Amino acid sequence: MRKILYISILIFLFSCKQKEKSKNEKLHVVTTTTMITDLVKNIGGDKLEVKGLMGAGVDPHLYKASEGDVGTLFNADVIVYNGLHLEGKLEEVFEKMRHQNKTVIAVSAAVDKNSLIASSDFASNYDPHIWFDITNWEIITKFLVEKLSELDAKNAAVYEKNGANYLQKLAELKTQITEKINTLPKEKRILVTAHDAFNYFGKAHDFNVVGLQGLSTATEAGVKDVQKLTKFILDNQIKAIFIESSVPKRTVEALQEAVRAKGNEVIIGGTLFSDALGDAGTVEGTYIGMYTHNVDTIIGALAD
Repeated sequence: MRKILYISILIFLFSCKQKEKSKNEKLHVVTTTTMITDLVKNIGGDKLEVKGLMGAGVDPHLYKASEGDVGTLFNADVIVYNGLHLEGKLEEVFEKMRHQNKTVIAVSAAVDKNSLIASSDFASNYDPHIWFDITNWEIITKFLVEKLSELDAKNAAVYEKNGANYLQKLAELKTQITEKINTLPKEKRILVTAHDAFNYFGKAHDFNVVGLQGLSTATEAGVKDVQKLTKFILDNQIKAIFIESSVPKRTVEALQEAVRAKGNEVIIGGTLFSDALGDAGTVEGTYIGMYTHNVDTIIGALAD
């Protein structure tokens, strides 16, 4: 209750400071995750002012809004977030923004519920890591082009052109990724990571995906989780397991030690980008670069 009251007070204070926007001023868009920030920038080009709340290595499951974040969100023309409770601790803020008649867009609304992976263990009842199916990202790209064009009609042609160019890049990525994954025999397509972020990837590319933690990193893995996954690794003779850039590596290292204690070895095959992209300005700091890096790392570690 105190948290809700605090957020309400902040929003009221910021509303008193809001300025009139010039008709010639760019649309100000605030995004949550790095994947969404990258996508909006690709669509908007120089016609949008885009501010991403989360940076490289930031876990959206645990992200809390600061006073500065509330101000940034309130002063935005448009807020774009993932939804499906990925940004669980920001849900109250988004709801307050809607009550202030802010334009708040959840990209997950673009994806047909029949395409979502159900989960009774997560707040939304669906796996929120929808970006790991490139087809979902294509659908979301079209959705955002449409939404931004409605909100900023004078630049609609630019958004449509940029969106078409990006969709072409995504189609090329899908082809390249499929070719690489097809070099890995299906019996070796077992992906063990820090948490269950890769189920959409697994569904799209025929991988058996197992996470040490559940869909959210808010609940840490326990001894029984480590024991259960250790047995799975031994039973399936898994060669490599993977850490994630936005999740502390100690849990995966503990899993590696548990396997070693059973007289076997499993290597850490590398770092995958799951809930956040790499550093800004790097190849991995883009959605396409992130996806390519992940596949190259997985194939490199699991192949002979």
